[in-house]
Amino acid sequence: MTDKTSVERGLNPGVETRPGDAETVKAARKGGPRISPFGILMLSPALLFLLAFFFAPVVLTAVFSFTNMTSATGITGGAYVISPNALRNLEWQGMDKAVTESLSGTSITVDEAALSRAAAAGVDPDFLEDIEDRLMGAHFEDARSFERELKTLPNRPRRIRDLKLAAEPFGQSILNTRFATRDQAMTAIDAVAPDLTEDQRDAVLTQSYTGWVWTTDNFRRLATTPATGRLLTNTALYVGLTLSIFNVGLGLFLAIAIFYMPKTSGSVFSVLWLLPRITPVVLYAVMWRWFTWDDGFLATIAAHLGLPSFNYMKGSVPTAWATIITLNGFIGASFGMILFSGALRAIPVQQLWASEVDGASRWQQVRKIILPQLKWPILFVTCYQSLSLLSSYQEIWLTTNGGPGNTTNVWALEAFRIALSNFTGNLEYGLGAAMALVLVVVGLALSIIFLRLFKFGEMLEKPKIEF
Repeated sequence: MTDKTSVERGLNPGVETRPGDAETVKAARKGGPRISPFGILMLSPALLFLLAFFFAPVVLTAVFSFTNMTSATGITGGAYVISPNALRNLEWQGMDKAVTESLSGTSITVDEAALSRAAAAGVDPDFLEDIEDRLMGAHFEDARSFERELKTLPNRPRRIRDLKLAAEPFGQSILNTRFATRDQAMTAIDAVAPDLTEDQRDAVLTQSYTGWVWTTDNFRRLATTPATGRLLTNTALYVGLTLSIFNVGLGLFLAIAIFYMPKTSGSVFSVLWLLPRITPVVLYAVMWRWFTWDDGFLATIAAHLGLPSFNYMKGSVPTAWATIITLNGFIGASFGMILFSGALRAIPVQQLWASEVDGASRWQQVRKIILPQLKWPILFVTCYQSLSLLSSYQEIWLTTNGGPGNTTNVWALEAFRIALSNFTGNLEYGLGAAMALVLVVVGLALSIIFLRLFKFGEMLEKPKIEF
């Protein structure tokens, strides 16, 4: 007979009470788990890795996506440089051409700084003394008018070439001149173009800044660029077909086929289907090139059979899509096969025996017994492989490289090109981060959709029969 106190405490009589048992029973009665400090300590390395390798990259990606950071701007503060490209961009934005011409011109002012530059350049001291006496404080709009005044001085150089060389140190141009601060650039602009309005001057300073700034232009650019729609369509096609046909469909079919095979032949078959996953990506891509290119295996066989023989990887849009979907699908199918095969072994074999006694066929076993008990593995493979395919680009990059044209280009590959492999040489980190952030948001949305579609809440419910 059990002791009443022990029963109330959830303990058997005669069993020594261990530290924490009372708290465990109390937490169980309240319906909540007992939180152990030791357990939290053991989980802390995993939490640190989660913060360092998942949350930190996502946060940094979100931060960079709201900047115009490129390899030209760098990741630190920049300077102000009024370049011909900056002036050309201002004209495209609607600024008057007369204003940009005034900024690109050369002005001449005779002052102490100009005289010092001329002296350092080796101009004759007597000639400099004449300039200081007669022209000190004078301002000239162009070099021709200044040289005309220099010709009137008594100690001027006799050769025209020497006169022009002596006039050069007095010229001031802000074009391609680097200014460390905004105030320095503003002073230089006021000196060469004093008639600029405040709005025009701010526009020039904004356009000439070489550092990065906070902006939402990346998302505006993605929303208005015509190529965005094409990339989204290609990505949806690539993910949808690869996921449904190969990663889930073929993977599930292979797992069920191996399940009904004899053990020895099933093991050999499993190893063969694992080859695409364990083969290095570069070697795997080279193999597919050899298989599909002009002089490859497929083109050679087609020529012997009298069929169209060409580069099946890049020769046409349908064959290019078929190549990249099949190439990636074989890798994903092997992943699904492994998970589904493990889940199939967990199904009690007595259920299959009982169904055979009742006269069930193989298809009825699959439909009524196997598939209902594989909802968890199918949900996991669907979610995991969807996120993997959204961020996958290396196989496409190594084979079609988005071609022919951009017909097989996907969102992740374009983000990689913009941020890390731009042919122009100017890597646009901010725009690439914005595209990566869009992938994160789409991945989260798809995960929620899949959880609702597979009725995730019902799968987490407690069983109605308890043993």
